[in-house]
Amino acid sequence: MISDVAAWLFALFVVGPLQAEMRERFDGANAPVEQIQQSQQCIASHGPRLLQRASEEPGWAVATAVGVAVGWTSPVQLLDGRDPNCSTLVRLFQNEADEEGEA
Repeated sequence: MISDVAAWLFALFVVGPLQAEMRERFDGANAPVEQIQQSQQCIASHGPRLLQRASEEPGWAVATAVGVAVGWTSPVQLLDGRDPNCSTLVRLFQNEADEEGEA
């Protein structure tokens, strides 16, 4: 029961916002279709793994969801940058974070 609630909170505060932010950033960046497809594949492959971990480790799930919700943690840090499908998404988020830091 607790693990289901933790996984639900994780999906609500981490996976859902990550998908929404990904769509928003790609819409604004006029990214090539290939990059969008790779990023969607990244979320499709890593999302279920993260949700499984969230259900197995409720403490981690709640702490991570809170960290993402308040801005302590970027959801992109949860993705594997070595995965070719995720590298584009990770670079996009890091480039925008770097630009925001310079502003």
